[in-house]
Amino acid sequence: MAITYMTKEGYKKKMEEIARLESVERPRISRAIAEARDKGDLSENSEYDAAKEAQGLLEMKIAQLKDLVAQSRIIDESKLNTDEVQILNRVKIKNVANGMTMEYTIVADSEADIKEKKIGNSTPIAQGLLGHKRGEIVEIRVPAGLMKFEIVEISF
Repeated sequence: MAITYMTKEGYKKKMEEIARLESVERPRISRAIAEARDKGDLSENSEYDAAKEAQGLLEMKIAQLKDLVAQSRIIDESKLNTDEVQILNRVKIKNVANGMTMEYTIVADSEADIKEKKIGNSTPIAQGLLGHKRGEIVEIRVPAGLMKFEIVEISF
């Protein structure tokens, strides 16, 4: 598994989710399995089957989250700057073709949320911007084709 970069906040959220799944969801599903088992014949008990399947999915999710945090590295925010685009920077870009401006924060893929204008560092736009400076025009291949963006501003 590849190394995942996270902010301290993102790491904390993942750890809280693991704790919630283990301390709240796991006991809830165990109770559902016990209740279904108490109803008798397990061979035709759909409640039991559903609860066992939910248990399997929950355990898989817990294992995936634990793998993710085990393979993660917390980003040292004190080493960030705005000389060139890097992870955790907010970048204002202008589409050269139509003059539209957009602003995104480049985050670890595990923290991406397009509604909050946070794009993962492995997305085509982030990959095209990383390492470039304010004023540069970059060409980025997106699903719609090749687009040119000017880096207008880099901030936190």
